[in-house]
Amino acid sequence: LFYIGESSVGKSSIILRFASNEFQENKEPTVGAAFVTQKCRLEDKIIKFEIWDTAGQERFHSLAQMYYRNAHVAVVVYDVTNMDSFNRAKSWIKELNNQANSNIIIALLGNKIDLSRRQVSTEIAKNYALEFGLLFYEISARKDHGIREVFTKIGTNTLFENLI
Repeated sequence: LFYIGESSVGKSSIILRFASNEFQENKEPTVGAAFVTQKCRLEDKIIKFEIWDTAGQERFHSLAQMYYRNAHVAVVVYDVTNMDSFNRAKSWIKELNNQANSNIIIALLGNKIDLSRRQVSTEIAKNYALEFGLLFYEISARKDHGIREVFTKIGTNTLFENLI
């Protein structure tokens, strides 16, 4: 599976929280891509997530295409306090629908729900996700809210689709 989204939306922080139960303030931006593996128990099965963390800067945009061509799951992340990041997430989703594997599972993930000054309402994002058949979650990597649940749901959906 791979994570995409604008720079500074928290992709690396989400993955770090899941893989190591850590959070780092002022984390340096990812350059290119990073790879992490993490095992997770789902009922009576243990699955191994192979997670690509892609850079969000525009200059790395073309690299992201390498990761989603054969991916089973794409997690598109936006910052709930930044409407531009949500609009850019919608562009990523459109690109995924046009160019990725037709069986890909796409999850839309709103991060930073612990912060004030929300610009993207839950209702707007949830309605968008419903319209395009996406999984939808809101989380906080900083507060460790919803992280494990997201991976559990993604793993369950992926197993159901027989993709992992």
